[in-house]
Amino acid sequence: LPKASPAMQDVFRGIGEAARAVLGLRTALDGPQDESDDSPATARSREELDAEDAAIEVNEDTEAEKAEETGLRRPTTRAAVQVAVGSTLAIAGGELLSHQRWYWAVLTCWIVFINTTSTGEILVKGGRRLLGTILGVVAGIGLAGAVGHHTWTAFALVLVCVFAMFYTAPLSYTLMSFFVTAALGLLYTLLNTYSMSVLLLRVEETALGAACGVLTAAVVLPVRTDRRTNDLLVDVLDKLAELTQAAVDQLSGRPHADLVDQARELDQALADLHAATKPLTHPITPLRSRRDTARYVVALLETCAYHGRALAATAELLPSNPSIAADPRLRGVCSRIVHNIEAIADHVRDPHSSAEIET
Repeated sequence: LPKASPAMQDVFRGIGEAARAVLGLRTALDGPQDESDDSPATARSREELDAEDAAIEVNEDTEAEKAEETGLRRPTTRAAVQVAVGSTLAIAGGELLSHQRWYWAVLTCWIVFINTTSTGEILVKGGRRLLGTILGVVAGIGLAGAVGHHTWTAFALVLVCVFAMFYTAPLSYTLMSFFVTAALGLLYTLLNTYSMSVLLLRVEETALGAACGVLTAAVVLPVRTDRRTNDLLVDVLDKLAELTQAAVDQLSGRPHADLVDQARELDQALADLHAATKPLTHPITPLRSRRDTARYVVALLETCAYHGRALAATAELLPSNPSIAADPRLRGVCSRIVHNIEAIADHVRDPHSSAEIET
């Protein structure tokens, strides 16, 4: 703005806003736009308009997701209600077992709800924590008897357990619970408060907390495992269809798309599905045929995702590799493949869907 009176500055500001509005209207109408003679300010305005459009699209998508899930159907609200009810039961039961250690039951109830959605996932996580705690109590009793009054030895073993606890956390929740409980037994030895009854009480409180969590997940606003896996299966199929369509469009000569982000979204959706099927594929599950089916479906989807990424990688080479040329005939082949993927997704959503597979 020039150095002038406030009124004159408002005039110049209005002229600038009008010019920017005209540029935005021109962009929205998709008229002829020759950007070769744009000044730096005009180019910057174009970038700002593109950024605003992207922000508006993200906000609209977020609002649409919020509109779909409201009230008790929203995952965060449902989880909060479940944790509140489960914690109430854990506090009441934990107080009956011990007036001093009741928080162990509440802590277990909280933990089984972290990064879990369906009842099956909560059941598996609660079982793993209980198993790790039992094995840790046995190890803690053995280590406490072996260490005796050797303080520095016990201290070194505690550090080893802490290291192993964090190292195994991403690998196995059972091992993490094992090292936590073993370290607890050694800490009680260092503090001269060790007793076998305390470690046995930890097993009882852990079992109570896990039972409260599983019971609450099964009774209060439950999310069945098959419903959760079906939703994630549809998500994987949708991401696979989008990646395939975008890659073939690029190989057919259409404008380039961001295939890397779409491939990452497909991988993330597949990872979520793999995690959700763990209750179905657990070694001790009694439903053997269902376990084999879940493993087979996940393996098929991993193979499809591999070929989808390979197709996207080939499409990414199109601009720079002279041996790869665009071929419009690919669209006809891809339309059938994408249609079949969408038909399968429709049947997963609604078993009575009328969508048919094309051969």
